[in-house]
Amino acid sequence: MKTMERLILNHLHSLVSSSLDLLQFAYQPGIGVDDAIIYLLHRSLSHLEHVGSTVRVMLFDFSSAFNTIQPSLLRGKLEGAGVDCHLTAWTIDYLTNRPQCVRLHNCVSDAVCSMGAPQGKTSDFTHNTDHCHIQKFSDDTAIIGHVSDGNELANRGVIKDFVDWCGINHLHINAARQRRW
Repeated sequence: MKTMERLILNHLHSLVSSSLDLLQFAYQPGIGVDDAIIYLLHRSLSHLEHVGSTVRVMLFDFSSAFNTIQPSLLRGKLEGAGVDCHLTAWTIDYLTNRPQCVRLHNCVSDAVCSMGAPQGKTSDFTHNTDHCHIQKFSDDTAIIGHVSDGNELANRGVIKDFVDWCGINHLHINAARQRRW
């Protein structure tokens, strides 16, 4: 990550840290994939101790999640999280139409203008109840439904809402990598 991006990210993180999703297990100091797996297993196994219960896990992968972030949507999310409008405007300007190229030894690609953001948190969609919760690791998302007596309505509703949210936010689900357990 470039130096300027790291400086701004550190400042933005301090401004929005109180509104970050506690079930996003990436990009947090001292928290990683092992924590995500342990949390998922603990919640699932605790539910399975009850008679007539099952657990449904649906895994979602996004296609180029960090490259499809829309500046206008990001502006609203930053301002909604309490980021000053001037810092928000600067951040959007910085992330919009950035010329980038690839250099390998003596070869340099043509510059392309991009939108999107450096890798980081992509989803502000959250859900955490006894019946269903969403866990994230970077741009990978799992919806874990705790089903009792065959009633999957809560789980299915969260999946539908999540898919709708993805469409609104221009995140494309990679159906080839989607899994349901």
